[in-house]
Amino acid sequence: MSSHVLTAVAWPYANGPRHIGHVSGIGVPSDVFSRYQRMAGNRVLMVSGSDEHGTPILVQAEKEGLTPQQTVDKYHRVIAEDLRGLGVTYDLYTRTTTGNHSDVVQQIFLALHRNGYVVPKTTTGAISPSTGRTLPDRYVEGTCPICGYDGARGDQCDNCGNQLDAADLINPRSRINGEVPKFVETEHLFLDLPAFTETLGKWLASKTGWRPNVLNFTRNLVDDMRPRPITRDLDWGVTIPLDGWSDQPLKKFYVWFDAVIGYFSASVEWARRTGDPDAWKAWWNDPASELVYFMGKDNITFHAQIWPALLLGHNGQGDHGGEPGPYGVLNLPSEIASSEFLTMSGSKFSTSRGTVIYLHDFLREFGPDSLRYFIAAAGPETQDVDFTWDEFVRRINFELANEWGNLVNRSISMAHKNNGAVPGPTTPAAADAELLALSKAAFDTVGAHLARSRFRAGLSEAMKVVSAANRYLSDQEPWKLKDDPGRRDAVLHTALQVVQDANALLTPFLPHSAQQVHEALGGTGVWAAQPELQDVEDLDIPGRINPILTGDYTKEQARWASTPIEVGRPLAKPTPIFRKLEPELAETGPEWAPIAK
Repeated sequence: MSSHVLTAVAWPYANGPRHIGHVSGIGVPSDVFSRYQRMAGNRVLMVSGSDEHGTPILVQAEKEGLTPQQTVDKYHRVIAEDLRGLGVTYDLYTRTTTGNHSDVVQQIFLALHRNGYVVPKTTTGAISPSTGRTLPDRYVEGTCPICGYDGARGDQCDNCGNQLDAADLINPRSRINGEVPKFVETEHLFLDLPAFTETLGKWLASKTGWRPNVLNFTRNLVDDMRPRPITRDLDWGVTIPLDGWSDQPLKKFYVWFDAVIGYFSASVEWARRTGDPDAWKAWWNDPASELVYFMGKDNITFHAQIWPALLLGHNGQGDHGGEPGPYGVLNLPSEIASSEFLTMSGSKFSTSRGTVIYLHDFLREFGPDSLRYFIAAAGPETQDVDFTWDEFVRRINFELANEWGNLVNRSISMAHKNNGAVPGPTTPAAADAELLALSKAAFDTVGAHLARSRFRAGLSEAMKVVSAANRYLSDQEPWKLKDDPGRRDAVLHTALQVVQDANALLTPFLPHSAQQVHEALGGTGVWAAQPELQDVEDLDIPGRINPILTGDYTKEQARWASTPIEVGRPLAKPTPIFRKLEPELAETGPEWAPIAK
């Protein structure tokens, strides 16, 4: 019986194109996981979208002389197109400016409010003296009053992990223009986080199998929980559906509040678009389903503390109870697969400093699977990783091209030359059975790693099969068996079977080249499906056209199992699947990219 698996992927801001650091934490890991789960026979719902509210959008719109809506329209399409090029198989990649999202956010809020988990509070807010615009906490930076870290944000310190208020920072400054913010009194609505201390604490304590970086961070989350603002003085965002608030044009939901609800609102939108508005319930209401969230480490707080608290509040399961909201009892996260940072020259990727490699440039130059392989093999799964062109070139040339590409090419070439088709195992030997057993067993080994989001370990085990097959060919030397065609055919049959097995093992990581290998083995039809970018009408705002990523992934043939290769299937002369990169790239990278050494 198949399981229902939700893949919830962090929402990128629609204030510019995304770089390879972004997709190292969300795009590649989440898609490897989802493709594996589909191949294993599980029912996957993969959702995300562009985060289109908040100050970052207003800042970018001002820079470009556009309206906020024009800005998000522009960059949502750019981001969606890049994710399509990377091959991220979303069931729905949508946006937070849809009518559906606004309605779901308001319904979740009203349930929290009815259950008593929202409290009004007069607070001190940061204002930009030059523009008069509210500065969100994350856009105020200064010295942490607890640990002394100079670079703490107004909502939390990434160094010590403590929750902060912007007004508490020592020497606060605007991250937008460096000016000293002005602090004024203003009334806002707060999520009463202390009202979840017991229930959230027990839930977090039960998550002993999470990644070490997530566990280490979350252990301290419940020690100092304070009410957290969920509204902002802003004219761009979701309207607050309360009397005395809904008619105030400068009061909107804080962007973090509406963005995390996007995982659920996107699921609801997907269901509505399928024609079965209740289809989302199989993932969100059934306790047997699995919900796995993918993000960078700077988002752990929102997914391990804030979002679970919102869900508990909606469900009426906080410390002082309540009634389930309109969506019933919603499931909390099963797993938080947070990655560390992909850095460059020791620092985070930064557009302003020029240390950035945009995704669309990388895809244009090197294609999607080279980036997918690098991130899976050497990315920041459990610790920060510095991207260098030297390491990228080495991985692609010596692992992807020399090992995997060479195995595919020489196996199919020899079979094409000698047989013109897949030969039968005429004269098998012990070495054949040994390799085939290794290849078949890898599905359990690699699958166990991918099910737990251990992508580096999974890829390493898959590549061990490739290395063993290359050694097998070198040992058996089928090119010297002209006088023993039966044995030669058995060796080539074994090699082609293992190529087919290895291709299945590598499909979650390398879906584009997996399709090519499938066709090189004489296969037809869709082996690994790809997402489609579609323009659709908003479900609730007449005339609004939204680009979405979606796809029909039921038509793909890839399955997580060793399947017998078809004897007699015609084979054409293969062409190389992977091209080697020029050694000079290891020194400087391409002309358009900054040097990363």
